[in-house]
Amino acid sequence: MNKAKVGVVGKGRILAEAGFVVMWSSGFIGASLGTLTAGTSTLLAWRFLIAAIILFGWTMAMRRRWPSAGGFVHAGIVGLLSQGVYLGGVVGAVEMGVSAGTTALVAALQPLLAASLAGPVLGEKVTGRQWIGLAIGLAGVALVVGGDMGMVGAAPMWAYALPFAGMAGLVAATFVERVSDGRAASDMPLDVSLTIQCSVSAVVFGVVALAQGSLAPPEDTRFWGAVLWLVVLSNFGGYGFYWLNVKLSSVTRVSSLLYLTPPTTMAWAFVMFGEEVGYLAILGLAICACGVFLANKSE
Repeated sequence: MNKAKVGVVGKGRILAEAGFVVMWSSGFIGASLGTLTAGTSTLLAWRFLIAAIILFGWTMAMRRRWPSAGGFVHAGIVGLLSQGVYLGGVVGAVEMGVSAGTTALVAALQPLLAASLAGPVLGEKVTGRQWIGLAIGLAGVALVVGGDMGMVGAAPMWAYALPFAGMAGLVAATFVERVSDGRAASDMPLDVSLTIQCSVSAVVFGVVALAQGSLAPPEDTRFWGAVLWLVVLSNFGGYGFYWLNVKLSSVTRVSSLLYLTPPTTMAWAFVMFGEEVGYLAILGLAICACGVFLANKSE
């Protein structure tokens, strides 16, 4: 491969990574908007139902070939872990009273957990420089949400286990998807995979909402605005870019990008809600960027 082609591939990967950080961060804003008028299960049930319908229509229009039974099971497990477990844990924790900062910090442990497992599970080498970069990135996230960590929440003790479960779910989904390389599941088009994932999530959260008696959407236009936000930016943008990057890069590299999502979320909140960004957060953002750069410098 000549240098020009390598440069094009590198730029494409950087654009995919930037798109992931921005779109993934939008999910926290959408969750804040949506939970103003509905509970977690109601919001997520309608979010994934609409996303699944749109994706199904798209895949049919594009005449995609559907996978075998094994491919369906594979994509369903990935969707259950990455959407059902992850979002159920993160959004559920916020709804139960766990502060957004605490939830974000727990979610930011994902890169360290993923890196520690990348070697024994996938055979990916994690260098000393990458470990240092991951540690620096975590320190930056701690600064960004430090003020929020000092707040005393009204959440029950068990609720603090939810973001840990969500984070573990995303790590597990990433490894399940990664180990499919070289198998039939890895050849599945991204839109087909997302269609199956969203369908599984719609069923899971729909059943939960039905059991809670909260499946009916609220009569509030803000709810549908939040659902539209989550479907377009978070589902199609966030998860689309996430799985694209998993195919393009190492698990450690992709996971390290999550360190940039809390600061980016703060930028979203500043633009949309006028929330001020303190000097500590700006310092944390700079440290996060340095940590991600150091962790990925070798690539």
